[in-house]
Amino acid sequence: MEAVDIAALLALASALCVAIGDVMQQRATHGIVDQSLPLRQQFAKLLRNRRWVVGVLILVVSIALQAAALNRGSVLLVQALLVLSLLFAIPFSAKLEQRSVTSREWIWAIVLTAAVTVIVTVGNPQAGRSNASFETWAAVVAVLGPLLVGCLVAARIWGGALAAVLFAFVSGTLWGVFAVLTKGAVHRLAEGGWAVFRCPELYAWILVALGGFLWEQSAFRAGALTASMPTLEVSQPVVAALLGVVVLDESLNTGRAGAVALIVAALMVTIATVQLARVDAVATGERIEAELDSEAEQPAR
Repeated sequence: MEAVDIAALLALASALCVAIGDVMQQRATHGIVDQSLPLRQQFAKLLRNRRWVVGVLILVVSIALQAAALNRGSVLLVQALLVLSLLFAIPFSAKLEQRSVTSREWIWAIVLTAAVTVIVTVGNPQAGRSNASFETWAAVVAVLGPLLVGCLVAARIWGGALAAVLFAFVSGTLWGVFAVLTKGAVHRLAEGGWAVFRCPELYAWILVALGGFLWEQSAFRAGALTASMPTLEVSQPVVAALLGVVVLDESLNTGRAGAVALIVAALMVTIATVQLARVDAVATGERIEAELDSEAEQPAR
């Protein structure tokens, strides 16, 4: 079996773990009714929630699988396949919420699968470098730093649904950077010995992961899931793919006709991702409202 095939299988396994871990975390996070609690207190409550802890552990497994996939394949390939985590999340989420998967979800799931297949087969992603120079990363920080800080400031000022979108964009962007840093850290790890601990990517990798996680939780707290989830699901693979091309010199190997097909496929991936994330967010929101209504009726009985 070729390295690219192994990378694809590992990426699909990671996508499955992402789907399960995300669904479990979302349900636990939104089980906290009092959204006025400070983030520190909410985090303390989540640590006592078994479902949330299991979800975190599964996401850690997904990161390990993603790292293994990136060691054998390009960021473009791995991120394209990780988008399918939404596809895996549909039946799992529906099972936990005791509902049937709707025809609309199946239609967009088919569209997403077909579009990702086109990107992987027609695009034939080619790997580039595993690491980038300090100057390249400095340029990335110079571009993304002010943009993300501006998003955070604007979110604090305006709040509400806009804050949820902006926090989700910050989180998704950081997770996209995380994917590229993972490839560099894994490459250093393969060198053996203490080389990985001398690797700047490792420490940046840890900080970016923490930032992505914290701002993701802030996005869920700030507003409706219909605002945060589509933004989060789209921004991560887009940023990772752009950085894979710009920072690691990865490329898609295709002609003019193939380029048109890739543009259409990328557009359909974006639309299908937004639609599936929104459907899942609506279903989760309805479940939360039902639970709140049920709890509000209990004292009156």
